[in-house]
Amino acid sequence: MTRFAGDAKHEVRLRVNGKERRACAEPRMLLSDFLRHELRLYGTHVGCEHGVCGACTVLIDGAPQRSCTQYALQADGTDIETVEGLAEGETLTALQEAFRRHHALQCGFCTAGILMSATRFLRDNRQPTRDEIRDMLSGHICRCTGYHGIVEAIMDAAGSLKSNNNDQG
Repeated sequence: MTRFAGDAKHEVRLRVNGKERRACAEPRMLLSDFLRHELRLYGTHVGCEHGVCGACTVLIDGAPQRSCTQYALQADGTDIETVEGLAEGETLTALQEAFRRHHALQCGFCTAGILMSATRFLRDNRQPTRDEIRDMLSGHICRCTGYHGIVEAIMDAAGSLKSNNNDQG
């Protein structure tokens, strides 16, 4: 195989789930592959590899992004949150707990991406309507659940977050 100078691996430094991380990547390595194969963060799933299904969604500098549509080198210097960073040890977030309570997953393949998008969504919108939740979910494909449990879980989590904010205020 002919190798070109552009094929050389480059160091990528980023902050993942609050920890400084670094590893090497070839210029064409996708961020999703970098997270899974170089950083061993297997919660980020790869579905369509075209940015359509949403399974690979992570938060980059706080914004939901499809990790299969950008290169690892483009993420150099960013702050990334993956599904592994949501829970604190064995303690689930209100959103994860709501997903458990409402059986908002079946096979679980899409769940990590939905949790990441919903995490950001709830940071911005503590009192969403069901229609707003469905609109946010329109960027995710789930072939198992029919979305009803997912919508209910996000509504439940929003209620928990609102209650927690009222208790602290």
